[in-house]
Amino acid sequence: MDIITPSFIFMIIGFLLSLYACISNDVIQTLGTFLSTTRHRPVWQIWIYTSIVLVITFVVGWYVNDGDMAFGRLTKIPFPEQFYWWHILPPIVLIWLTRLGVPVATSFLIVSIFSSNTVIGMMIAKSFIGYAAAVISSFILYFFIARKVEKVFLYKKNNISKRWIAAKWISTAFLWSAWLLQDGCVLYVFLPRKLTFIQMVLTLVIFVGYLYIICAQRGGEIQNIVKLKTNTQDVRSATIIDIVYASILLYFQFVNTIPMSTTWVFIGVLAGREIALYNRLRYITQKKVYKHIIKDITKAIFGLVVSISVVFALNHHQRIFEVIQHYLSL
Repeated sequence: MDIITPSFIFMIIGFLLSLYACISNDVIQTLGTFLSTTRHRPVWQIWIYTSIVLVITFVVGWYVNDGDMAFGRLTKIPFPEQFYWWHILPPIVLIWLTRLGVPVATSFLIVSIFSSNTVIGMMIAKSFIGYAAAVISSFILYFFIARKVEKVFLYKKNNISKRWIAAKWISTAFLWSAWLLQDGCVLYVFLPRKLTFIQMVLTLVIFVGYLYIICAQRGGEIQNIVKLKTNTQDVRSATIIDIVYASILLYFQFVNTIPMSTTWVFIGVLAGREIALYNRLRYITQKKVYKHIIKDITKAIFGLVVSISVVFALNHHQRIFEVIQHYLSL
């Protein structure tokens, strides 16, 4: 753009806000267990490692996909011809909800503002299917490995080899990259569907800067979702969680190009794991297990309701104003 218009300004502000909001809210899904298991490490080590994975993933994706930073997940969501002030409200709401520790489905709140009702419906359906698939697959896996694997991790804390530590770093890279493939559409929905090399570099510089803030905060308030789960701060348990979650994300990456909520998949993996561990190990009371699961899903549903409400209000704000004016004039 040769002329800086209000639309261009709203586009840039929207991108900056949405990028920070998405990283703040969704870091729990990908880097949550990594931040928990590396809390003794300097921040700069965590930041450099995650930044390298980030840059490699997006640069390769940009090259392979001819400038598309969303990995094809915005094909059904066209780039807006004009940006308005209300386009920047969803990321502001997302930042607020993140401060409250609510695991919001960022796809619903950020991407839906530019989507048709049909696409929104498909996103919701795919996300619920993803949650169910995550619960079932996680439950089945942990049901079989609970006693022979997780029980050992739970009660033998001093036998963690360097191989497990290396495996954790590798699994983090795998998960971080898989999540970026899935959520690149949320991060870049405010920008043109094809970026030049310079544009790509500038966005990655901003992304890396935001990432340092999150690493320094060790995930923020929303990190508690991971901390409260069974033995998630153990390197070995965290490694398995990463692999399970990343594998499910990769599977849905190839199902279709419709965006989905990675948040719902993540809490599904944790829910299936907690149920299986309880049934096999009986390490805590049933009440406590389901209390955590219900609390997570309740927060996620609350985030979904708020997201859809905000999107509906913004997409139909003119009609809403007309109705209000009509009743006020009676």
